[in-house]
Amino acid sequence: MKPSAAIGFEPCERRLAIGGRAFCWGEILTGPCFADGSQDAIPVGLAVFQCLAVKFSSSSLEVEYKTPEPTGEVYFTETFDDAVLSGWVLSQTKKEDTDEDIAKYDGRWEIEPLKENTVPGDRGLVLKSVAKHHAISAMLTQPFIFDSKPLIIQYEVNFQDGIDCGGAYVKLLSKTDDLNLEYFHDRTSYTIMFGPDKCGEDYKLHFIFRHKHPKTGDYEEKHAKRPDVDLKKIFTDRKTHLYTLVLKPDDTFEVLIDQAVVGKGSLLEDMVPPVNPPKEIEDPNDKKPEDWDERAKIPDPEAVKPDDWNEDEPPKIEDHDAVKPEGWLDDEPEYIPDPNAEKPEDWDEEMDGEWEAPQIPNPKCETAPGCGAWVRPMMSNPNYKGKWKPPMIENPNYQGIWSPQKIPNPDYFEDSHPFQMTPVGAVGLELWSMTSDIYFDNFIICSEKEVADRWAADGWGFKKLVASANEPGMFSQLVTAAEERPWLWVIYILTLALPIGLGVLFCWPSKKIDDDMDYKKTDIAKPLTKGGLEQEVQRKDEDLEKPNENGGEDEYEGGEDEEDYEEENEGGEGSQEEEVNKSNKSGSEEDEMKEADESTGSGDGPAKAVRKRRVRKD
Repeated sequence: MKPSAAIGFEPCERRLAIGGRAFCWGEILTGPCFADGSQDAIPVGLAVFQCLAVKFSSSSLEVEYKTPEPTGEVYFTETFDDAVLSGWVLSQTKKEDTDEDIAKYDGRWEIEPLKENTVPGDRGLVLKSVAKHHAISAMLTQPFIFDSKPLIIQYEVNFQDGIDCGGAYVKLLSKTDDLNLEYFHDRTSYTIMFGPDKCGEDYKLHFIFRHKHPKTGDYEEKHAKRPDVDLKKIFTDRKTHLYTLVLKPDDTFEVLIDQAVVGKGSLLEDMVPPVNPPKEIEDPNDKKPEDWDERAKIPDPEAVKPDDWNEDEPPKIEDHDAVKPEGWLDDEPEYIPDPNAEKPEDWDEEMDGEWEAPQIPNPKCETAPGCGAWVRPMMSNPNYKGKWKPPMIENPNYQGIWSPQKIPNPDYFEDSHPFQMTPVGAVGLELWSMTSDIYFDNFIICSEKEVADRWAADGWGFKKLVASANEPGMFSQLVTAAEERPWLWVIYILTLALPIGLGVLFCWPSKKIDDDMDYKKTDIAKPLTKGGLEQEVQRKDEDLEKPNENGGEDEYEGGEDEEDYEEENEGGEGSQEEEVNKSNKSGSEEDEMKEADESTGSGDGPAKAVRKRRVRKD
């Protein structure tokens, strides 16, 4: 079975050639397959294509772009690939309550390809003017009615030159009888506003809907809480990002960036101000009694200021122990007129007054402790206590913080289904920006998530693939990241230096120094005659027979009862071993010596090596 058939999709219609092999691009998010009929399936997801694109160089990446087409029921789509603003209407009105020179919506729009990572055949709507109001809108193919189907709004934005102050949000205009797109302005009724906005260091992602008060008929804006993510990158990385809002009939919502959820919640619980007002409110006519005491602590009325408390002592006094440093130049000013300064030629003393040379530090003071009149330094006054105040005590009459009593809210209502908003009839961009070249592309409004995902794969996903293939190498990315965050250089250096240092420390051969080595002297073989050997043995025996200094008893530390004496003499002709065991108790027992395997040469010749061992036993 082919992979495309296994996952329930039609055969691949659009192909992407990577490394000499064609991949099905249409199934990129929900189940990619090989377009050449291969039996080998590859893992699902856009990450596979990104990895393949990075693996192969840009020269081996052959991109064949095809304009996205909706695969299900939609209420609005726009790709701008035909380079014609078909169905879009430029606003001809002016913005109210604004200076006349900037009130008109005369900002310029163009249809252009991306500046970077251009995809042949792909175009988008680009905001071109700086410090001007822009307004453009288009009618939906069919109005969206909030009943039993979800609402999905999705589009792409690229801040090609970054953004200083401006927005890139979209408005879903309410379907009304008086809706005229030529008069689209900031006060035109809308149902939903969604998209990025930035001014200064305030980065926002708006989701606002206008809720109709069921009693008064007034509309009030309800703002979703800020996403708990860092939005700065999407405004500064100059990449194309995908923004998606999903409203569900169960009164929940999701906000996604690049198909990752960054915010979600309930229309009833996670909007500010809340959709439903409180049941009770503070009584506006209730007033705090005049004798109400809100003081938790009061000054002790029985406290008395001590007699020795002097409030006239200053906090600082002169340090009388200070001495003027030697070499202090009392007659030299700290600053002097610049001797090299010259009066400007255009200086008019009648208009500008008398010219004076600018002041510069006195060069004589640079080598001296100081210049000018010497003044004693100030020090803290040990006698200073400040103004006396009685200590604070608990207020016996404390009644707590007063608050008005609660009364039923006369404007209370309960809207248990805020998803049922005002129907949407058009989509529009009404923006002000201090930065040009803001790129918009691939708008879609639908009810099925699968349709939006396929649309995203054919548009934004294709752009992301091309951008990934054109990204610089890892080294360039590390350098770029360090330029934005200089502290990363420390991480890089430690990452490289630590393994190198450990390798040198543990693997580099160490040089042996004779002075540091502890040599063990070996016994040097020397020739012995048989007579000399017997004399040596006799001398050793006499030493053992001498009474020890402890009354004839040998005491051994650690409870040891045996001592081994070993001697080795090595000659050039052979070896001989002699074992002698001798026991001695209280100096009265005889030493016994046992010699075994004794062999000697001629009387005058050298004797072989002899090994002796004596064992003292109790």
